[in-house]
Amino acid sequence: THRTVLNQILRQSTTHLADGPFAVLVDYIRVLDFDVKRKYFRQELERLDEGAIRKQLAAFLEGFYEIIPKRLISIFTEQELELLISGLPTIDIDDLKANTEYHKYQGNSIQIQWFWRALRSFDQADRAKFLQFVTGTSKVPLQGFAALEGMNGIQKFQIHRDDRSTDRLPSAHTCFNQLDLPAYESYEKLRQMLLLAIQECSEGFGLA
Repeated sequence: THRTVLNQILRQSTTHLADGPFAVLVDYIRVLDFDVKRKYFRQELERLDEGAIRKQLAAFLEGFYEIIPKRLISIFTEQELELLISGLPTIDIDDLKANTEYHKYQGNSIQIQWFWRALRSFDQADRAKFLQFVTGTSKVPLQGFAALEGMNGIQKFQIHRDDRSTDRLPSAHTCFNQLDLPAYESYEKLRQMLLLAIQECSEGFGLA
């Protein structure tokens, strides 16, 4: 999977960047610009995919486009296409809550209580978008959220307190199933900002 390949890339010391200067990507503390890293990882994944499964992918796409013409699906994002093909998942909020870790929040923090209240108020479509937002996929593990995987294997859903401005949207790190949640001043604002983030941001990184 792409997540496995990305994990392998991260474990390697790399000294070349896409359209950028030579630098060590992994072995040192230096943090590179997210857009540069994203472009590099995407190019590496494309290169590995083309070398390993080019023929198989071409055959799959040929058959797929016979069933659904390319022009009909080109209007959808990858997240929307996943939901169209797989359907809406049934997301057990109690199971997700039981397998959640908190950082700089407590389970009884008012923002955490508001968060779970907001999530329960979402319909299945918005719950699926939320799951995509924080994990990168709308699929629920067959064994439940206790089996949720991150970049390094089993990784529970995490909610981290974001101490920056409460005018920011929640953001996420899908490799770690992590939601960064500002300490919003009211339930209404938390729900509004969370909905805006999952509906307008195709990936977990977003600012208001």
